[in-house]
Amino acid sequence: MKLLHRLLTPSLHDHRKPSLKLNIPKTVLRIVLIHESLGLTVSDGDSAKEDPTSSSSETKPPPRAKKRRFAPIKIANQIPMRRRKEIEKALGEVGESPTKWSRNGGTKNHVFMRKRIKPGTIRHMEYDLLDVQIGESWPVPISVIHGCRPGPVVTLLGAIHGDELVGPLALTYLCGPNFMGPDRVIDADALSGTIRIVPIVNLPGYRRMMRDFPDGRDLNRCFPGKPDSNTTSRVAHKLWSKLISTSDYVVDLHSAAKGRTNIPQIRANLAHASSNRIARSFGIETILDSKGPRGSMRRVANEEDIACITYEGGGSDEADPESVQISMYGIINLLRSLRMLPGYPSKPRFRILASGSVWIRSDQGGLLDVLAPAGSFVEEGEIVATITDPELPGVQHDVVSPIRGLLISSATHPFVNSGSPIGHLLPVKRGVTTLKKRLDDEGCLIISGSDGEPPWREDEEIEDIAVFGEWSGGSPDAEWGPAGSTDEEEDN
Repeated sequence: MKLLHRLLTPSLHDHRKPSLKLNIPKTVLRIVLIHESLGLTVSDGDSAKEDPTSSSSETKPPPRAKKRRFAPIKIANQIPMRRRKEIEKALGEVGESPTKWSRNGGTKNHVFMRKRIKPGTIRHMEYDLLDVQIGESWPVPISVIHGCRPGPVVTLLGAIHGDELVGPLALTYLCGPNFMGPDRVIDADALSGTIRIVPIVNLPGYRRMMRDFPDGRDLNRCFPGKPDSNTTSRVAHKLWSKLISTSDYVVDLHSAAKGRTNIPQIRANLAHASSNRIARSFGIETILDSKGPRGSMRRVANEEDIACITYEGGGSDEADPESVQISMYGIINLLRSLRMLPGYPSKPRFRILASGSVWIRSDQGGLLDVLAPAGSFVEEGEIVATITDPELPGVQHDVVSPIRGLLISSATHPFVNSGSPIGHLLPVKRGVTTLKKRLDDEGCLIISGSDGEPPWREDEEIEDIAVFGEWSGGSPDAEWGPAGSTDEEEDN
């Protein structure tokens, strides 16, 4: 109940003491109820040293032993020098908050869709994706929470791909009475700035349980769009001109495409200062540094100096409770970090900043049985999956990890061919001891927000574990896509 209590109430550091009624339905409890809190300890050991028991390619690692949960130790690693210089240059350009956010001049009405929303109010409305007099206009639901104090405009989006359901679920819960309203975590009277929530962006795709728009195009490859082009481009143009371009910060919630699943992770251009800030403030361990594919909302927003990050978790056509829960946890963290909500954000024990990855592929075809799911920390030479063929009983092919690292994505479709990607691996060469202390009994990473919040400590900096290299194919997910694609398959 630790995270539930923290999310539904302001921080102890906040002097407001609202009285809360926690009448929470069982369906919501399944999402936000947390396992028992960890017994946290701190050690002064040197976590940057390599594990002396690390395996080599010549010997198979021993079977996974049961592990106790401990608080990891901080380490001091750096991301690659060239990229670090770009990021440091961008971070050095961060200035003061805009004067329009000053609390000295009072709060004005928020104007959206020709409607004036008064400070301290919540409005639920519909927004037409197409301007038509006859035919389907595709009205999508939008909730606007306008605070009593000035501040930034944050837009939260779900289901840009219609079959990705983590976003719609998380944002629907945030708009519900357990999280939004007087004396709740999102209270318009205590809010600074404006929150705009769109649980379902791709309404026609959502209704058809399809990723793309009815014309077969991917909305997240069509920004900023054109008002007189194809259907998807027109929708992208209207979303961009009326919703995205008028935002200060954007959080785009996604899941993996069909046939695979992702661990909860953030994707952001860390050389964009404000995107870097909100990526870290989300409060989870894994951050993939990339600009985003051409035509994606995130890339176009950054080019217009709008902070935008992508959250990935779970897979398509499924409602992964952990991914939903962690996305809600991260959004509250982000809003608190921006000082829009009362309370302090929670921090992870470490962050993995990845600039490259390794793919695990099958050399045979048949039926796949995954032994190391997404989130597993695997050793070099460890068997991560097996492949069998019903036409050849007794014949089995083992798929082994080429290097030690963290699996951030794994295949879920049982049919594979030679060359099919089985897993997406972040190679971890430094900080192994730190990472291992956050593994559960099955050797999977315990992600912040899934097991109770880590304590907030103002005087402690979070160190980063660097993952060196380049994205194969030009982007984190390029290898999952069709042959010949470069950066067209990221932000799935």
